[in-house]
Amino acid sequence: MSSEKKVMIEVPAELAEAVKRVGDVLERSLAEIRRESGFDWERISGAVEAATAEIEREATRRLLQECDVDAEAIRVNGKRHSRVGRYEAPYFTKTGQVSVARSLYREDGKRNSKTVDPVSLKVGAVDGWLPETVRAIAFLVQQTTSREAEAAAKKLGRLPYSRSSFERVTHQLGALHSIEKSHVEDVLIENYEVPAGAVSISAQLDRFALAMEEPKPKPVGRPKKNAPKRSIAVKWRMAFSGTVTLHDKNGEALDTIRHGEMPNTIADEAAKGLAEDVRALLKKKPRLKVVRLADGGGDVSDALARNINREVLGVDVVDLVDIWHVVEKLGAAVEVIYGNPSSATLESWKLRLLNSRHARAQIYETLRASGREDQRVGKEQPVHDAMTYLVNQADRMNYVDARKAGLPIGSGVVEANCKSLSHRMRRTGARWLDETGQHILDLRALALSNRFDAAIGLTLSPLRATVRRAA
Repeated sequence: MSSEKKVMIEVPAELAEAVKRVGDVLERSLAEIRRESGFDWERISGAVEAATAEIEREATRRLLQECDVDAEAIRVNGKRHSRVGRYEAPYFTKTGQVSVARSLYREDGKRNSKTVDPVSLKVGAVDGWLPETVRAIAFLVQQTTSREAEAAAKKLGRLPYSRSSFERVTHQLGALHSIEKSHVEDVLIENYEVPAGAVSISAQLDRFALAMEEPKPKPVGRPKKNAPKRSIAVKWRMAFSGTVTLHDKNGEALDTIRHGEMPNTIADEAAKGLAEDVRALLKKKPRLKVVRLADGGGDVSDALARNINREVLGVDVVDLVDIWHVVEKLGAAVEVIYGNPSSATLESWKLRLLNSRHARAQIYETLRASGREDQRVGKEQPVHDAMTYLVNQADRMNYVDARKAGLPIGSGVVEANCKSLSHRMRRTGARWLDETGQHILDLRALALSNRFDAAIGLTLSPLRATVRRAA
């Protein structure tokens, strides 16, 4: 007999059995521990966890049941709807499925319109999936594959659903977000607080490769026996990674807003999205300096230049080529000339670029004087390529003045974003379609920007409606 003190509490009748089971499980577990002959802690704690989860489910079911309206007619956002039936239906909580009796209604005068139910309208459910469940599932899937998300949830003892459910729910949320994306981003940037100490903004754009699933052209003539009905090819296409970063007086990053766009997006559209963020931040703090940062690559740099400039933003924009791309080009040339890509020469050149306005021209002359301009390494001409790069990017290499102004000179932020996005998207065997891939990219970028919860709240908000009994 337990010596624990007991008290009487009142609970709703629906919870009585679940509460009693928790008490029984706890009593049995305490007795097993007191025997001191060895016990299985994981089994005991698992039994308590399962019993308390039952209380959570039943409490949630009771709350959902209270949301139902059992009436002949209701008004949804002021519009009259008449009842067409009443049925039990599943709702999906973070601890499992519950069943709730609720009425179905259809808007008057719209015979074939979709039916609605007060429970889903009041809580903002997505086909029975509660918003907190949708949010938790999607957060896991934006980090990793649906298979691994399912396994992680199983270990945590939450979200006891199948891999296919994880995929379906995440893409349902992604589709809803794509509809609300413009509005969500407007609200997020409007509510964004510029970090204290921010003195500059950098806009950066880069690319990373994704495996895309594309249909194969049908062969001429009759298909071969047992040929697949839908033949596909996997092609590598270039997606976009974009960042808008706030920097302190030393050019160090304070906070970053991240974006990702699938290969069907054109470079100008990706750059335009960054420009909208920059413009909104300038409204909040007009004295922020603006830096346009990229490597020397063609369409990306051109798109940034067309969309982030004085004409568009109303402020001067400093245009820089990433210092590390310059060093990379020079490193290949140094290896040809001196035989060591990490030699003191390369470090010396980098320091001169950072501290002397004449360094670029001096390095160019050194490369020319080496006599190695035409020397090939495979199909490349490293010295020639470095010389060409120094000429073509001359106007974007004013690192001395940029450093004095405390501006960033490296594109490490956007490179890191490329890695974070591609790490999720380029798992072994993964291939994507533009639409569903964009769902994951959007959710991943929101999570990396610490805007996931706010964005999902805004995305799901339109699902909720005011429901009242009709007079």
